[in-house]
Amino acid sequence: MESFPASLVLAGAGKMGGAMLRAWLGRGLPPGAICVMDPDPGEGIAKLATDSGFALNPPTTTAPQVLVLAIKPQALHEAAPTLTRLAGPNTLVISILAGKTIANVRARLPDAGAIVRAMPNLPAAVGRGVTGLAAEPGASTAQRAMAESLMAATGAVVFVDDERLIDAVTAVSGSGPAYVFYLTECLAEAGVALGLPADVAARLARATVEGAGELLFQCGGQTPAQLRESVTSRGGTTAAALEVLMAEDGLAPLIARAARAAQRRAEALSG
Repeated sequence: MESFPASLVLAGAGKMGGAMLRAWLGRGLPPGAICVMDPDPGEGIAKLATDSGFALNPPTTTAPQVLVLAIKPQALHEAAPTLTRLAGPNTLVISILAGKTIANVRARLPDAGAIVRAMPNLPAAVGRGVTGLAAEPGASTAQRAMAESLMAATGAVVFVDDERLIDAVTAVSGSGPAYVFYLTECLAEAGVALGLPADVAARLARATVEGAGELLFQCGGQTPAQLRESVTSRGGTTAAALEVLMAEDGLAPLIARAARAAQRRAEALSG
């Protein structure tokens, strides 16, 4: 990591909180600088605390340099009295609470120094995530850099200028891995319908999606459209399939409707 906070409190150590915690430790954030607050930590987090040496639910905690909110969005109101004492005037708050706006967090943590809203995704658990960030107007360059450095431990980072776009980030990348997993399921089911044994179809579908993703990663200089075109021969089998997928009522409008549904749900979680 480019820079370490002198002190960091992680509120919530579920799947995403735990993934970030492991990434920070892996990148060299000193365990002595970390405090994890979770009323019901899993065995994995408890063991990690024992093995690594960070504090887990200490009886007293002062306001840290960075407070990361990784609790369930619906729990923000209930947790606010506990979190308020951790959000001092010199504290940078990074919130990954889906649908909760900076204004929502500011209303409950009024003394926080600055707030940055973040939307990571599940591949953060393997260091291949992507996080969208939006900073409160008063956030300093140093605070923005700190938020970017912490989230970059889990993968790529993209800042958006308008916080309202975070709901769109949620719809595309936050929820996006589930779309890809479901595509893999559908591809396997299509193989079974064509006569393949279920285990063979599943292996083919999974390996195809894994390989295509790796190709996207390694061929960063090419757009997805260019890669698609490179494996599509005129009049060939791929072209026949793409004619269906790219029809007016094909995959594009379906994905657009799905993303819009996710965005609406993120908006509904606000407040």
